[in-house]
Amino acid sequence: MQTYQQDFLSFAIELNILKFGHFTLKSGRQSPYFFNAGLFNTGNRLAKLGEFYAQTIIDQQIPLDMLFGPAYKGIPLATTTSIALANKNMDVPYAFNRKEMKDHGEGGNIVGSPLQGKVLIIDDVISAGTSVRESIEIIQANGATPAGVIIALDRQEQGKNQQSAIAEIKQQYGLTVWSIINLQHMLRYLQNSSDWQAQAQAIENYRQQYGTTP
Repeated sequence: MQTYQQDFLSFAIELNILKFGHFTLKSGRQSPYFFNAGLFNTGNRLAKLGEFYAQTIIDQQIPLDMLFGPAYKGIPLATTTSIALANKNMDVPYAFNRKEMKDHGEGGNIVGSPLQGKVLIIDDVISAGTSVRESIEIIQANGATPAGVIIALDRQEQGKNQQSAIAEIKQQYGLTVWSIINLQHMLRYLQNSSDWQAQAQAIENYRQQYGTTP
């Protein structure tokens, strides 16, 4: 695990973005942790989040020509990551989509740089994978190439068909999904701290029941 990944986990725990306890997910499962990306809701928090995304892009040497943030959650993510990359001497264009087609002014449903080249989709998490699939269609319809997907957290958790939405995207589109952290990183971080042993055990038990192969 890289230093920036440990820093991200510390940051998320400190702000209660990553919380431990008993949480009922949309799937009905009882999860021992919950990641609330909606709490990246101040300028400082969002700026730091962009730095973590940017560092992951650089660390993983992700090939890209631009970023795409699917409306609505992906819009601030693409913006802050583009700024963070610029601060690291990587001036990367970005774009996002409107939910509704605009029929006046410049028209269309794409805002920002024209979609071209290798386009990296940026989101917070992947649950059902709906926004990613929509993004892929938009990118391809504009003559560009999806370069992959980057998210904040990969839960490494089975979907309804014993396979995660991330695995389905990889299988269907042949795209790589990168993440700042995943469940294994979280477990390692907690297991290495005497303060989080109970939480680590609860998450390990949950992983044994619902986890996917890394």
